[in-house]
Amino acid sequence: MLKKHGIESIGYWMPADPADQRLHFLLRYPSREAREATWKAFVSDPEWKAAQKASEAAGPIVAKAENPFLVETDYSPKVRTGNVSKGGVWELRTYTSTPERLSHLDARFRDHTIGLFAKYGMGNQGYFHKMADQPEGDRTLLYFLTHKSQEAAKASFTAFGKDPAWKAAREASEKAAGGSLTVPGGVKSVFLVPTDYSPTR
Repeated sequence: MLKKHGIESIGYWMPADPADQRLHFLLRYPSREAREATWKAFVSDPEWKAAQKASEAAGPIVAKAENPFLVETDYSPKVRTGNVSKGGVWELRTYTSTPERLSHLDARFRDHTIGLFAKYGMGNQGYFHKMADQPEGDRTLLYFLTHKSQEAAKASFTAFGKDPAWKAAREASEKAAGGSLTVPGGVKSVFLVPTDYSPTR
C-alpha cells in the first residue's frame, strides 16, 4: 500500500526485548511537501481504510504513535537496504545535546566517532537530525548501528571507550564546547531486530 502511493519503505524493526512492543520503521520521501501529499493519498485510499478496519475488528492495535521527521546529517553514510546486518542486530541510539552544542556533537561524530565505531566492528547505517520544526529539533541526533550480536555490541563499546583516540576526541570536544555535549541521561539505546517484511535486515 505504501509503495502504491510512492512511499519508500527503508526498514521495519521490533525491539529485541519481547516485552517492548513498539514497532520502529523508517520511510523516505523526496521532500516534506511530497510526504504530506503522498500520506494524505495513502490514508484516504479505500483499500487502506478497509485493511485498517479489518485489523481493528477486535479493538485498536495502536496505543500510541510518534512520528518524528528526520533529515540525514552531512556525514551520514548512504542509507542502504538489503541484508545490511548479515544476521546481526540493529541498535537505535538517540542523543539529546545540551543547548547550542549539537554542532559540537556533530563535529565529534564526523571527525572521530564514526571512524572509531567502524574500527571496533560496528556498522554505521545512518545518522539523522530531527527537522527544525520538530520538538528538540535543534538538540537531537539519532543513528543506527549494526552489530553481530548484543554481546558483540557490548564488547565493541567497551573497547571503543578505552581507545586513547576516543578519550582525546571527547576531551577536546567538551573543552571547545565548554562542557558536556549531552544532557544527563541524554543517551538512549534500544536493540532492534528486523521484521520478516522489512526491506532492510
